Amino acid sequence: MLDFWILVIVLSLQLAEVVGSNSAQSFFSLNAPRYKANSDARWNSNSDGVFYNAGLFTPLKDFSSLSETEFTTFGHPAFPRHNIRIKKTPSGFCDDTANGYTGYIDIEARHLFFYFFESRSNPDKDDVIFWTNGGPGCSSSLGLFMELGPCRIRDANGTQYHPESWNQNANVFFVDQPVGVGFSYAEYGEIVSTTEEAAKDIAAFVSIFFENFPKFKGRAFHMAGESYGGRYIPVFASEVYDQNAYLVEVGLTPINLTSVMIGNGLTDFLETFISYFDLQCTPASVYPIQDIKTCIRMKEAIPRCRKWAKSSCLDVFDSMNCEAAMSFCSTELIEPFFKTGKNPYDISIDCEGDISDTLCYPVTKFISEYLSRPQVRTMLGVDPSVPGNFSSCSSSVSRAFSLTHDEYHPTNNYIAALLERDVRVLIYVGKNDWICNWVGNERWTLALDWSGGEAFRAEQLRDWKVDGKVAGRTRSAGQLTFVTVDGAGHMVPYDKPKESLQLVNRWLAREDL
Repeated sequence: MLDFWILVIVLSLQLAEVVGSNSAQSFFSLNAPRYKANSDARWNSNSDGVFYNAGLFTPLKDFSSLSETEFTTFGHPAFPRHNIRIKKTPSGFCDDTANGYTGYIDIEARHLFFYFFESRSNPDKDDVIFWTNGGPGCSSSLGLFMELGPCRIRDANGTQYHPESWNQNANVFFVDQPVGVGFSYAEYGEIVSTTEEAAKDIAAFVSIFFENFPKFKGRAFHMAGESYGGRYIPVFASEVYDQNAYLVEVGLTPINLTSVMIGNGLTDFLETFISYFDLQCTPASVYPIQDIKTCIRMKEAIPRCRKWAKSSCLDVFDSMNCEAAMSFCSTELIEPFFKTGKNPYDISIDCEGDISDTLCYPVTKFISEYLSRPQVRTMLGVDPSVPGNFSSCSSSVSRAFSLTHDEYHPTNNYIAALLERDVRVLIYVGKNDWICNWVGNERWTLALDWSGGEAFRAEQLRDWKVDGKVAGRTRSAGQLTFVTVDGAGHMVPYDKPKESLQLVNRWLAREDL
């Protein structure tokens, strides 16, 4: 949600001299064996490996032995640098209809915090969803407590049961990553500054968890995220897929990577930038919000923006020239938006409060206040070294990613590679979002180079419905599905909880929209 694009906002505010800072920030292969989900014998959850046979590893097996007050630590000899600490959350936290757990993924001096909630329906059989917010640098606690988690925080009274949670029919992880985000932390000044580096730790965590809790082995696994998740998730999923070759080699059960789900994502940064004109100057979402003079200037800037960015950021990466190109694009296409006072995450409404304080949503302050309470942090098992005041988004993490130009690496080719390996892909977009809008996302899906591209482009957008009412538009062919959600902004589960749950449940069940 309020994630990668917080970096966009910070830069835009700098350009508009809303924030007093002179520091300019930039905005922003797969050769593994084919693993056919479900039908391949290698998905057998009884698979043993050399580690079992040699007596080097005994799985934890179930959650019944976990304490509410102390962590249980486990690892796997196949991943000697990684351990996982986990504890059960006590009754009264979040949702008593489903078991909840918190813990850390320990990678030597780096420690990633996570929440895990079992399915409300059938945790022993339901699919598993991995969720991350983006930023880079924003906590998945926002996704948990504001969007799709089993409880929400709406005011100063703490958590409230959320009936449209995505764990209605799935087991769900929420992970604060990379280190420095949310309750995650590092020792000795260690940082992670690229998506590819972060992906290795996530893939190892997934494998260790599944090996220690064998009931999840072979279970359909879906990787989901939003905003900068459009960069994260394709790379994370590809790392999980490629790592399966190593798992098979050492006799372990590969991960049954079934799909990726990306909401209002940044997958192609250039198409996203170009589409800012459409959202401001055409009725793509709402009536045009800019005057004609501004729109004419923006339209005339688009060819230069596209040509300059393509030659210096995509065809051949030239760091200084790419930054100059994107600075030009930002000045012409983004700066005018922030003079309107509109909410960049929902163009149909104004921003509530100072964007640097509320991110346009005052509820984020209640979430931060709740997660800053000492008794809550003790209940969750937050490490004492984590600063006492919870921050939804980390400027230091976003800065580290910016310095490596991570945001200038589009991930549409990762999507194509996953599709060619029968991994299903869902791209869903709230129609009122400006910052990662439906126009830019539709354009890159239509332009995607993959074997099913021609069939996908031949499909026309059609209505999809919830309870007999039109919920948006969709196009689907092969393993790729594109969906818009009417009345929703950047955070679809926040704005349209019923529709988003219906969308996810149909996706998990492989039902047509």
